[in-house]
Amino acid sequence: MPDILLLNGPNLGILGRRQVDVYGTDTLADVERAVAMEIAPWYQLSSVQRDGEGELIGAVQDNYHVAGAIVNPGALMIAGWGLRDALENFPAPWIEVHLSNIWAREQFRHTPITAALAAGVIAGFGPHGYRLAARALLQILTSSPKS
Repeated sequence: MPDILLLNGPNLGILGRRQVDVYGTDTLADVERAVAMEIAPWYQLSSVQRDGEGELIGAVQDNYHVAGAIVNPGALMIAGWGLRDALENFPAPWIEVHLSNIWAREQFRHTPITAALAAGVIAGFGPHGYRLAARALLQILTSSPKS
């Protein structure tokens, strides 16, 4: 069974404890379970969360074999040029997710450098955004012609 990569960047490992008024009370484990349920029985979930950009770049490069990905780059969406370059070379479709509506927050969050590379961006729906991303990715994967 092919994998879907769930890639989460800095500080997302402390979901449920970090600024719950912004990011909610669901933990990363809750998000992983929800996404795994959404993609079953077609795919299995491979989940990676790292706080360092270099580790995330390695995770992207180590997962060229997956069918697709759901990526929350965290703050690296505005300053992670190395991660951006790794995602630009990622061969599978991927959806970018943000828990909060980044365009309703501080000005410095309004220019994500990774979003233009994604098949789509989902922002502002809290943890439910990951499920929406999984559904969108499934739609992309099932409507793409197989080579």
